[in-house]
Amino acid sequence: MCRMITAQELQRLTLAQLQELFSQMHAELTRSAPGSAARRNALASLETIATAMRARHRAGPRL
Repeated sequence: MCRMITAQELQRLTLAQLQELFSQMHAELTRSAPGSAARRNALASLETIATAMRARHRAGPRL
């Protein structure tokens, strides 16, 4: 079963790490059964990861 990833867990990850995690979670989603808890967790985690990636894009490069 897939666990839900929280925004707090993503705070220290780079954009590249977030993209990798998004890919892994997408794979989890495709393996999950419709309506299952694992599928709900994967969908929620994908949304959280996507939000974190958008925040990184808006923030721009760190100097």
